[in-house]
Amino acid sequence: MSRRAGLAALLAVIGPGLLAGLSDDDPPGITTYSILGASHGYALLWVLAASTVALIVFHELGARMGIVTGQGLIGLIRERYGVRWTALALLALVGANLGTLCGQFAGIAAALGMAGVPRGIGVPLAALAVSVLVLRGSFNRVEHVLLLLSSVFVAYVIAAFLAHPDWGATARGLVVPTPPRSRDAALAVVATIGTTLAPWGLAFIQSYVVDKRLRPRDLRFERIDVILGAVLTGVIGLFVAVACAATLHVSHVTIHDARDAAQALEPLAGSAAATLFGVGLLGAGLLAASVLPLSTAYSVTDAAGSEAQLDDKVRDAPLFYGAFSVIVLVAVAVVCIPGAPLIPILFLSQALNAVLLIPLIIFMRNLARDRRVMGVYVLGRAGSLATLVTIVLIAASVALTLVLTIG
Repeated sequence: MSRRAGLAALLAVIGPGLLAGLSDDDPPGITTYSILGASHGYALLWVLAASTVALIVFHELGARMGIVTGQGLIGLIRERYGVRWTALALLALVGANLGTLCGQFAGIAAALGMAGVPRGIGVPLAALAVSVLVLRGSFNRVEHVLLLLSSVFVAYVIAAFLAHPDWGATARGLVVPTPPRSRDAALAVVATIGTTLAPWGLAFIQSYVVDKRLRPRDLRFERIDVILGAVLTGVIGLFVAVACAATLHVSHVTIHDARDAAQALEPLAGSAAATLFGVGLLGAGLLAASVLPLSTAYSVTDAAGSEAQLDDKVRDAPLFYGAFSVIVLVAVAVVCIPGAPLIPILFLSQALNAVLLIPLIIFMRNLARDRRVMGVYVLGRAGSLATLVTIVLIAASVALTLVLTIG
Protein backbone atom coordinates (compact mmCIF):
# COMPACT_ATOMS: atom_id res chain seq x y z
CA MET A 1 0.00 0.00 0.00
CA SER A 2 1.39 3.42 -0.97
CA ARG A 3 1.86 6.13 1.64
CA ARG A 4 -0.98 8.18 0.14
CA ALA A 5 -3.34 5.19 0.12
CA GLY A 6 -2.38 4.35 3.69
CA LEU A 7 -3.10 7.91 4.83
CA ALA A 8 -6.47 7.83 3.06
CA ALA A 9 -7.32 4.53 4.76
CA LEU A 10 -6.35 5.94 8.16
CA LEU A 11 -8.46 9.08 7.65
CA ALA A 12 -11.43 6.91 6.66
CA VAL A 13 -11.13 4.85 9.84
CA ILE A 14 -10.20 7.55 12.36
CA GLY A 15 -12.92 8.75 14.73
CA PRO A 16 -13.96 6.14 17.30
CA GLY A 17 -10.68 6.20 19.21
CA LEU A 18 -10.38 9.97 19.11
CA LEU A 19 -13.95 10.60 20.23
CA ALA A 20 -13.99 7.88 22.89
CA GLY A 21 -10.69 9.17 24.26
CA LEU A 22 -11.19 12.92 24.10
CA SER A 23 -14.72 12.68 25.48
CA ASP A 24 -13.11 11.42 28.70
CA ASP A 25 -11.72 14.95 29.13
CA ASP A 26 -15.24 16.06 30.06
CA PRO A 27 -16.30 18.48 32.83
CA PRO A 28 -16.11 15.79 35.56
CA GLY A 29 -12.71 14.84 34.15
CA ILE A 30 -11.50 18.45 34.04
CA THR A 31 -12.74 18.89 37.61
CA THR A 32 -10.91 15.75 38.71
CA TYR A 33 -7.65 16.77 37.01
CA SER A 34 -7.98 20.29 38.46
CA ILE A 35 -8.37 18.93 41.99
CA LEU A 36 -5.50 16.48 41.38
CA GLY A 37 -3.15 19.35 40.55
CA ALA A 38 -4.47 21.96 42.96
CA SER A 39 -4.61 19.68 46.01
CA HIS A 40 -1.63 17.40 45.36
CA GLY A 41 0.66 19.37 43.06
CA TYR A 42 2.80 17.23 40.77
CA ALA A 43 2.95 14.22 43.13
CA LEU A 44 0.09 12.14 41.67
CA LEU A 45 0.66 12.77 37.96
CA TRP A 46 1.87 9.17 37.63
CA VAL A 47 -1.74 8.04 38.13
CA LEU A 48 -2.71 9.94 35.00
CA ALA A 49 0.13 8.31 33.06
CA ALA A 50 -0.85 4.81 34.25
CA SER A 51 -4.52 5.48 33.48
CA THR A 52 -3.62 6.53 29.94
CA VAL A 53 -1.79 3.23 29.36
CA ALA A 54 -4.84 1.34 30.68
CA LEU A 55 -7.03 3.43 28.36
CA ILE A 56 -4.99 2.32 25.35
CA VAL A 57 -5.22 -1.34 26.42
CA PHE A 58 -8.98 -1.44 26.94
CA HIS A 59 -10.04 0.90 24.13
CA GLU A 60 -8.00 -1.20 21.70
CA LEU A 61 -9.66 -4.28 23.13
CA GLY A 62 -13.13 -2.76 22.78
CA ALA A 63 -12.46 -1.65 19.20
CA ARG A 64 -11.07 -5.09 18.31
CA MET A 65 -14.09 -6.88 19.78
CA GLY A 66 -16.51 -4.64 17.91
CA ILE A 67 -14.69 -4.99 14.60
CA VAL A 68 -14.32 -8.78 14.86
CA THR A 69 -17.79 -9.64 16.19
CA GLY A 70 -19.90 -6.83 14.73
CA GLN A 71 -21.59 -6.41 18.14
CA GLY A 72 -21.48 -3.98 21.03
CA LEU A 73 -20.27 -4.95 24.51
CA ILE A 74 -23.70 -5.46 26.07
CA GLY A 75 -24.83 -7.47 23.04
CA LEU A 76 -21.86 -9.81 23.41
CA ILE A 77 -22.52 -10.25 27.13
CA ARG A 78 -26.15 -11.09 26.32
CA GLU A 79 -25.17 -13.64 23.70
CA ARG A 80 -22.43 -15.30 25.76
CA TYR A 81 -23.69 -15.07 29.37
CA GLY A 82 -27.45 -14.64 29.17
CA VAL A 83 -30.05 -12.16 30.35
CA ARG A 84 -29.20 -12.04 34.08
CA TRP A 85 -25.56 -11.07 33.57
CA THR A 86 -26.65 -8.67 30.84
CA ALA A 87 -29.00 -6.95 33.27
CA LEU A 88 -26.16 -6.60 35.82
CA ALA A 89 -23.76 -5.15 33.23
CA LEU A 90 -26.42 -2.80 31.84
CA LEU A 91 -27.36 -1.61 35.34
CA ALA A 92 -23.70 -0.83 36.12
CA LEU A 93 -23.23 0.96 32.82
CA VAL A 94 -26.44 3.02 32.89
CA GLY A 95 -25.84 3.95 36.53
CA ALA A 96 -22.34 5.18 35.70
CA ASN A 97 -23.60 6.94 32.57
CA LEU A 98 -26.38 8.80 34.36
CA GLY A 99 -24.06 10.06 37.10
CA THR A 100 -21.47 11.13 34.55
CA LEU A 101 -24.02 12.81 32.26
CA CYS A 102 -25.27 14.82 35.22
CA GLY A 103 -21.64 15.83 35.63
CA GLN A 104 -21.45 16.91 31.97
CA PHE A 105 -24.43 19.22 32.31
CA ALA A 106 -23.18 20.46 35.68
CA GLY A 107 -19.94 21.44 33.94
CA ILE A 108 -21.85 23.16 31.14
CA ALA A 109 -23.85 25.03 33.79
CA ALA A 110 -20.62 26.11 35.50
CA ALA A 111 -19.04 27.28 32.24
CA LEU A 112 -22.13 29.22 31.13
CA GLY A 113 -22.51 30.58 34.65
CA MET A 114 -19.12 32.28 34.24
CA ALA A 115 -20.69 34.20 31.35
CA GLY A 116 -23.78 35.06 33.40
CA VAL A 117 -26.13 32.53 31.81
CA PRO A 118 -28.52 31.01 34.42
CA ARG A 119 -28.43 27.25 34.90
CA GLY A 120 -32.14 26.87 34.14
CA ILE A 121 -31.67 28.42 30.70
CA GLY A 122 -28.19 27.28 29.65
CA VAL A 123 -28.51 23.58 30.49
CA PRO A 124 -31.80 22.92 28.62
CA LEU A 125 -30.50 24.84 25.59
CA ALA A 126 -27.29 22.80 25.59
CA ALA A 127 -29.30 19.58 25.89
CA LEU A 128 -31.52 20.66 23.00
CA ALA A 129 -28.47 21.46 20.85
CA VAL A 130 -26.77 18.07 21.36
CA SER A 131 -30.07 16.23 20.91
CA VAL A 132 -30.81 17.95 17.62
CA LEU A 133 -27.28 17.17 16.43
CA VAL A 134 -27.67 13.46 17.15
CA LEU A 135 -31.35 12.96 16.40
CA ARG A 136 -31.40 14.90 13.13
CA GLY A 137 -27.91 14.29 11.77
CA SER A 138 -26.46 11.48 9.67
CA PHE A 139 -23.61 9.36 11.02
CA ASN A 140 -20.95 11.21 9.02
CA ARG A 141 -22.30 14.63 9.92
CA VAL A 142 -22.46 13.84 13.63
CA GLU A 143 -18.93 12.42 13.58
CA HIS A 144 -17.50 15.44 11.74
CA VAL A 145 -19.15 17.94 14.10
CA LEU A 146 -17.91 16.07 17.18
CA LEU A 147 -14.37 15.82 15.83
CA LEU A 148 -14.42 19.55 15.08
CA LEU A 149 -15.71 20.29 18.58
CA SER A 150 -12.85 18.29 20.10
CA SER A 151 -10.37 20.90 18.80
CA VAL A 152 -11.42 23.11 21.73
CA PHE A 153 -9.09 21.12 23.99
CA VAL A 154 -6.10 23.06 22.71
CA ALA A 155 -7.31 25.76 25.13
CA TYR A 156 -6.00 23.72 28.07
CA VAL A 157 -2.57 23.33 26.52
CA ILE A 158 -2.27 27.09 26.10
CA ALA A 159 -3.60 27.71 29.62
CA ALA A 160 -0.96 25.39 31.08
CA PHE A 161 1.90 27.20 29.34
CA LEU A 162 0.53 30.55 30.54
CA ALA A 163 0.78 29.19 34.10
CA HIS A 164 4.58 28.63 33.74
CA PRO A 165 4.75 25.21 35.45
CA ASP A 166 7.84 23.44 36.76
CA TRP A 167 8.47 20.98 33.93
CA GLY A 168 11.13 19.12 35.92
CA ALA A 169 8.67 18.45 38.73
CA THR A 170 6.11 17.47 36.10
CA ALA A 171 8.46 14.84 34.65
CA ARG A 172 9.26 13.45 38.12
CA GLY A 173 5.58 13.29 39.02
CA LEU A 174 4.84 11.32 35.86
CA VAL A 175 7.49 8.62 36.34
CA VAL A 176 8.05 8.43 40.12
CA PRO A 177 5.00 6.94 41.89
CA THR A 178 4.07 8.59 45.17
CA PRO A 179 1.55 6.43 47.06
CA PRO A 180 -1.55 8.19 48.39
CA ARG A 181 -1.36 8.55 52.17
CA SER A 182 -4.70 10.16 52.93
CA ARG A 183 -8.35 9.56 52.14
CA ASP A 184 -8.46 12.62 49.88
CA ALA A 185 -5.39 11.51 47.94
CA ALA A 186 -6.76 7.97 47.54
CA LEU A 187 -10.10 9.36 46.37
CA ALA A 188 -8.27 11.56 43.84
CA VAL A 189 -6.46 8.47 42.53
CA VAL A 190 -9.69 6.50 42.15
CA ALA A 191 -11.51 9.45 40.56
CA THR A 192 -8.65 9.94 38.07
CA ILE A 193 -8.86 6.28 37.06
CA GLY A 194 -12.65 6.48 36.78
CA THR A 195 -12.62 9.60 34.64
CA THR A 196 -9.81 8.48 32.31
CA LEU A 197 -10.93 4.88 31.80
CA ALA A 198 -14.66 5.58 31.92
CA PRO A 199 -17.20 2.71 31.66
CA TRP A 200 -19.27 4.49 29.04
CA GLY A 201 -16.21 4.95 26.81
CA LEU A 202 -15.66 1.20 26.65
CA ALA A 203 -19.23 0.55 25.52
CA PHE A 204 -19.17 3.53 23.16
CA ILE A 205 -16.03 2.65 21.21
CA GLN A 206 -17.13 -0.96 20.67
CA SER A 207 -20.57 0.02 19.38
CA TYR A 208 -19.21 2.96 17.41
CA VAL A 209 -16.80 0.88 15.31
CA VAL A 210 -19.77 -1.38 14.52
CA ASP A 211 -21.89 1.63 13.52
CA LYS A 212 -18.98 2.91 11.41
CA ARG A 213 -18.92 -0.50 9.69
CA LEU A 214 -15.22 -1.13 10.23
CA ARG A 215 -13.85 -4.54 9.26
CA PRO A 216 -10.87 -6.65 10.42
CA ARG A 217 -8.78 -5.18 7.60
CA ASP A 218 -9.24 -1.77 9.29
CA LEU A 219 -7.93 -2.98 12.65
CA ARG A 220 -4.34 -1.78 12.30
CA PHE A 221 -5.52 1.72 11.40
CA GLU A 222 -8.07 1.70 14.22
CA ARG A 223 -5.24 0.88 16.65
CA ILE A 224 -3.53 4.10 15.56
CA ASP A 225 -6.81 5.94 16.12
CA VAL A 226 -7.11 4.44 19.62
CA ILE A 227 -3.52 5.27 20.59
CA LEU A 228 -3.84 8.82 19.25
CA GLY A 229 -7.10 9.41 21.13
CA ALA A 230 -5.80 7.94 24.40
CA VAL A 231 -2.49 9.83 24.31
CA LEU A 232 -4.24 13.13 23.54
CA THR A 233 -6.63 12.43 26.41
CA GLY A 234 -3.75 11.91 28.82
CA VAL A 235 -1.83 14.93 27.53
CA ILE A 236 -4.83 17.24 27.91
CA GLY A 237 -5.52 15.91 31.41
CA LEU A 238 -1.84 16.46 32.23
CA PHE A 239 -1.93 20.08 31.09
CA VAL A 240 -5.05 20.73 33.19
CA ALA A 241 -3.41 19.23 36.30
CA VAL A 242 -0.11 21.00 35.64
CA ALA A 243 -1.81 24.40 35.20
CA CYS A 244 -3.48 24.01 38.60
CA ALA A 245 -0.35 22.60 40.26
CA ALA A 246 1.74 25.54 39.05
CA THR A 247 -0.65 28.18 40.31
CA LEU A 248 -3.27 26.99 42.77
CA HIS A 249 -1.22 24.37 44.64
CA VAL A 250 1.77 26.61 45.26
CA SER A 251 -0.56 29.39 46.43
CA HIS A 252 -2.52 26.99 48.69
CA VAL A 253 -5.76 27.77 46.88
CA THR A 254 -8.44 25.14 47.47
CA ILE A 255 -10.89 24.45 44.68
CA HIS A 256 -13.99 22.32 44.44
CA ASP A 257 -14.76 22.31 40.74
CA ALA A 258 -13.43 23.37 37.36
CA ARG A 259 -15.20 26.72 37.54
CA ASP A 260 -13.31 27.47 40.75
CA ALA A 261 -10.11 26.53 38.93
CA ALA A 262 -10.83 28.88 36.04
CA GLN A 263 -11.66 31.79 38.34
CA ALA A 264 -8.71 31.15 40.64
CA LEU A 265 -6.31 31.01 37.69
CA GLU A 266 -7.07 34.62 36.68
CA PRO A 267 -5.07 36.48 39.35
CA LEU A 268 -2.28 33.89 39.18
CA ALA A 269 -1.91 33.18 35.45
CA GLY A 270 -3.85 36.00 33.82
CA SER A 271 -7.33 36.50 32.39
CA ALA A 272 -6.43 34.69 29.16
CA ALA A 273 -5.72 31.45 31.04
CA ALA A 274 -8.98 31.73 32.97
CA THR A 275 -10.98 32.42 29.79
CA LEU A 276 -9.36 29.53 27.95
CA PHE A 277 -10.11 27.24 30.88
CA GLY A 278 -13.79 28.23 30.77
CA VAL A 279 -14.02 27.83 26.98
CA GLY A 280 -12.46 24.39 27.24
CA LEU A 281 -14.92 23.42 29.97
CA LEU A 282 -17.92 24.38 27.82
CA GLY A 283 -16.60 22.64 24.72
CA ALA A 284 -15.72 19.51 26.70
CA GLY A 285 -19.21 19.41 28.18
CA LEU A 286 -20.94 19.72 24.82
CA LEU A 287 -18.75 17.01 23.26
CA ALA A 288 -19.26 14.53 26.11
CA ALA A 289 -22.98 15.32 26.43
CA SER A 290 -23.33 14.31 22.77
CA VAL A 291 -21.28 11.12 23.00
CA LEU A 292 -22.25 9.71 26.39
CA PRO A 293 -26.01 9.27 25.70
CA LEU A 294 -25.02 7.41 22.53
CA SER A 295 -23.18 4.89 24.71
CA THR A 296 -26.38 4.38 26.69
CA ALA A 297 -28.56 4.11 23.58
CA TYR A 298 -26.25 1.56 21.96
CA SER A 299 -26.15 -0.53 25.15
CA VAL A 300 -29.90 -0.50 25.79
CA THR A 301 -30.67 -1.66 22.25
CA ASP A 302 -27.95 -4.32 22.50
CA ALA A 303 -29.46 -5.60 25.74
CA ALA A 304 -32.88 -5.83 24.08
CA GLY A 305 -31.41 -7.83 21.21
CA SER A 306 -32.27 -5.21 18.60
CA GLU A 307 -30.05 -3.30 16.19
CA ALA A 308 -29.89 0.44 15.65
CA GLN A 309 -27.58 2.89 13.93
CA LEU A 310 -27.19 6.65 13.85
CA ASP A 311 -28.33 6.65 10.23
CA ASP A 312 -31.69 5.10 11.25
CA LYS A 313 -34.75 7.32 11.40
CA VAL A 314 -36.42 7.85 14.78
CA ARG A 315 -39.45 5.80 13.73
CA ASP A 316 -37.19 2.89 12.71
CA ALA A 317 -35.22 2.81 15.98
CA PRO A 318 -37.55 4.08 18.74
CA LEU A 319 -35.72 2.26 21.55
CA PHE A 320 -32.34 3.69 20.50
CA TYR A 321 -33.52 7.28 20.30
CA GLY A 322 -35.84 6.84 23.28
CA ALA A 323 -32.96 5.72 25.50
CA PHE A 324 -30.89 8.68 24.26
CA SER A 325 -33.68 11.14 25.05
CA VAL A 326 -34.62 9.70 28.45
CA ILE A 327 -31.11 9.79 29.92
CA VAL A 328 -30.61 13.35 28.64
CA LEU A 329 -33.92 14.52 30.13
CA VAL A 330 -33.25 12.88 33.51
CA ALA A 331 -29.75 14.38 33.73
CA VAL A 332 -31.02 17.85 32.81
CA ALA A 333 -33.80 17.58 35.40
CA VAL A 334 -31.33 16.60 38.14
CA VAL A 335 -28.88 19.40 37.35
CA CYS A 336 -31.65 22.03 37.11
CA ILE A 337 -32.97 21.23 40.61
CA PRO A 338 -32.41 24.39 42.68
CA GLY A 339 -29.58 23.82 45.12
CA ALA A 340 -28.47 20.57 43.45
CA PRO A 341 -24.97 19.69 44.76
CA LEU A 342 -23.05 20.09 41.50
CA ILE A 343 -19.61 19.68 43.06
CA PRO A 344 -20.23 16.18 44.48
CA ILE A 345 -21.99 15.23 41.23
CA LEU A 346 -18.91 16.21 39.23
CA PHE A 347 -16.19 14.65 41.39
CA LEU A 348 -17.82 11.71 43.13
CA SER A 349 -19.41 10.45 39.90
CA GLN A 350 -15.88 9.73 38.69
CA ALA A 351 -15.03 7.71 41.79
CA LEU A 352 -18.26 5.77 41.23
CA ASN A 353 -17.10 5.14 37.67
CA ALA A 354 -14.02 3.32 38.96
CA VAL A 355 -16.18 1.03 41.10
CA LEU A 356 -18.63 0.24 38.29
CA LEU A 357 -15.75 -0.12 35.83
CA ILE A 358 -14.49 -3.33 37.47
CA PRO A 359 -17.29 -5.73 36.43
CA LEU A 360 -17.33 -4.32 32.90
CA ILE A 361 -13.62 -4.80 32.25
CA ILE A 362 -13.80 -8.30 33.74
CA PHE A 363 -16.52 -9.10 31.19
CA MET A 364 -14.39 -7.58 28.43
CA ARG A 365 -11.32 -9.61 29.39
CA ASN A 366 -13.24 -12.87 29.56
CA LEU A 367 -14.93 -12.27 26.20
CA ALA A 368 -11.67 -11.27 24.52
CA ARG A 369 -9.97 -14.46 25.75
CA ASP A 370 -12.80 -16.66 24.40
CA ARG A 371 -11.75 -18.14 21.05
CA ARG A 372 -15.40 -18.93 20.24
CA VAL A 373 -16.08 -15.19 20.30
CA MET A 374 -12.84 -13.75 18.89
CA GLY A 375 -11.46 -16.52 16.66
CA VAL A 376 -7.92 -15.74 15.50
CA TYR A 377 -8.16 -12.29 17.13
CA VAL A 378 -8.37 -13.78 20.64
CA LEU A 379 -6.50 -11.91 23.39
CA GLY A 380 -2.93 -13.21 23.66
CA ARG A 381 -0.73 -13.83 26.67
CA ALA A 382 0.65 -10.28 26.86
CA GLY A 383 -2.81 -8.74 26.51
CA SER A 384 -4.23 -11.12 29.12
CA LEU A 385 -1.51 -10.10 31.57
CA ALA A 386 -1.92 -6.37 30.87
CA THR A 387 -5.70 -6.49 31.38
CA LEU A 388 -5.34 -8.59 34.56
CA VAL A 389 -2.81 -6.17 36.06
CA THR A 390 -5.13 -3.25 35.25
CA ILE A 391 -8.10 -4.94 36.93
CA VAL A 392 -6.05 -5.76 40.05
CA LEU A 393 -4.66 -2.23 40.36
CA ILE A 394 -8.09 -0.60 39.97
CA ALA A 395 -9.61 -2.97 42.54
CA ALA A 396 -6.70 -2.27 44.91
CA SER A 397 -7.17 1.50 44.52
CA VAL A 398 -10.87 1.24 45.30
CA ALA A 399 -10.16 -1.00 48.30
CA LEU A 400 -7.51 1.42 49.63
CA THR A 401 -9.95 4.31 49.36
CA LEU A 402 -12.58 2.39 51.33
CA VAL A 403 -10.04 1.45 54.01
CA LEU A 404 -8.82 5.03 54.41
CA THR A 405 -12.40 6.31 54.44
CA ILE A 406 -13.59 3.84 57.07
CA GLY A 407 -10.40 4.18 59.10
